Amino acid sequence: MKAIIPNLQNNSSAPLYLQLYHYMKTAILDGSILPMEKLPSLRGLSQSLDLSLTTIELAYNQLLVEGYIYSKPQSGYFVNKISAGMGSVRKDEGADFQKPVRLPEADPFSDFEKNEYFDVSCFDFVKWKKCINQVLTEYSHLLLREGDSQGEMALRHEISKYVYQSRGVTCTPDQIVIGAGTQQIMGQLCTILIKMGMKHVTVEEPGYLPVRNIFRDRDFAITSVPVGKEGISISRLPANISSAVYVSPSNQFPTGYVMPIGKRYELLGWAMKNDSIIIEDDYDSELRYFGKPIPSLQGLDHNQRVVYLGSFSTTLFPSIKISYMVLPPNMAAIFDPIRGDYTQTCSKTEQLTLAIYMSKGLYQTNIKKLRTLYSQKLQTVLSVLSKWGADFIRPVNSSSGINMLISVRSKKSSARLCQEADELGISTLPVTTFTGAAAESTATLIFNYNQIPIDRIEAALRGLIEKWKHDA
Repeated sequence: MKAIIPNLQNNSSAPLYLQLYHYMKTAILDGSILPMEKLPSLRGLSQSLDLSLTTIELAYNQLLVEGYIYSKPQSGYFVNKISAGMGSVRKDEGADFQKPVRLPEADPFSDFEKNEYFDVSCFDFVKWKKCINQVLTEYSHLLLREGDSQGEMALRHEISKYVYQSRGVTCTPDQIVIGAGTQQIMGQLCTILIKMGMKHVTVEEPGYLPVRNIFRDRDFAITSVPVGKEGISISRLPANISSAVYVSPSNQFPTGYVMPIGKRYELLGWAMKNDSIIIEDDYDSELRYFGKPIPSLQGLDHNQRVVYLGSFSTTLFPSIKISYMVLPPNMAAIFDPIRGDYTQTCSKTEQLTLAIYMSKGLYQTNIKKLRTLYSQKLQTVLSVLSKWGADFIRPVNSSSGINMLISVRSKKSSARLCQEADELGISTLPVTTFTGAAAESTATLIFNYNQIPIDRIEAALRGLIEKWKHDA
C-alpha cells in the first residue's frame, strides 16, 4: 500500500480531519490504495502523522459512513471495492471543499439593465409591499401549510366578486381554479376535456401559439380557423362533433379585434347545437380605451358551455404569474375529484397578498390608472408613427391592450426587423400568418409599447424608425 502522507494545511479553512478524508478518498478512487487493503490503525496513523487520535477517527468515520472503507471487529479497517466508473476523480477535488466558492465578480442583476425599457410608474410596489407585510404579520400561520391545489379560497372569493362586477361573469368561488400562468391552467383544462370525451379543438389563426402547443402536446386534433374583424369565422367551426374552440373575443391576440354581441350569441348557439365547449380567454379585456367593454361570453351563457380564462400578468406585473379559469358547474364537478392530483404551483404568499390587494380596492384603482396611462402612451405612439413613419409603418389595430399590430413596408424580413428592435430594447414579435397582409414586402409585427416610459416614447420610436429605414 502507498504510504499515507497527506499534505495538510494548518492554516486552511477546512479542518484537518476533512483534509485527511479527502486525501484518502482520492487515493482509494485513483487506485493508490487498493481494494481490500488494510488501513493503518487509528493509533498508528495518529503517531505517524503527528495528529490527534480524534482527527484520525473522524476521517475514518466519514470514509466508513460513505462506504469507502469497512471495519472488521478485532481486525481493523479495510478498503471497499468501488464499482467501475466510480474511480474517476479530479485530482483537485479535495481542494474544492477546502476553498470557499468564488462568487461571480459581476453584479448578477446587471443583465436586467441591458437595453430594455422599464416603466416603474406602471405599478405601485409600495402598496403591494404593505399587503405582503400584512400577510406576513397577520396571516403567517397560514403559510405553514401547503396551498390549496385549487387556489386559496380568499383569492377565489375576491376573483368571483371582481369578474362579476367588471365582466359580468357569474360564478361561485368553487368554480374557480387558480394556477401559475395560463399555460398551466390549460394543462388542467385539457385533462377535463379528455374526461369529457373531447379530443378535437379549434384555435384562432393567427392566435396565441403557446396554447396551440399545449393542445398539440396533449394529442388533440387541431383545426385552425381564420380571424376576421368580427373574430373567428363561425361558419368554419366543426359541425356535428363534440369539440372545443379557443377564442379571445374581447381583445383577440394579436389582431386586437373585438367580437360583436350578435356574433357572440351565434358562437354560443354553435356550442349548444354541437354539444361543444367555448374556451374564452378574456385577454386584456380590462385595458380597453374606447367605449365600454362588451360583456363576456360566460356572462351571456346559460347552458354551461363557456370556460372563462383570466390573468393578472398584464394588469399587475408580468412576473406575478397568477392566472385562473372559471369552470361551468358540470366541468367543476369533473375537476373536483381529481383536484388532489395537482400540487398548487402558484405562491401562497402572493395569492394571499393579491386577495388583500383586491379586497382593499387597490386592484380596481390600478386598472383605472393603467387605462389612463396606456391610453396616453398609445396616443403618443400613434402620433410619432404618423409624424415620422407614415411612409412605411401603418397601425393595423390600436384600440386596447398593451400592444398594437403594425404593418411595416420593408425589404427586411420580419425576423430582421424584430432583431433590430430588440437591439434598441424595444419588444416586437413577428406575426407569421395574418389574413389580409398586403404583399411579400410587408411585415406584420406585434409592437409592445406598454413598458416604454411615456417621456421616452418619441426618442425610442424615432431611433427604431431610423434603424428600420437604414439599408431597407
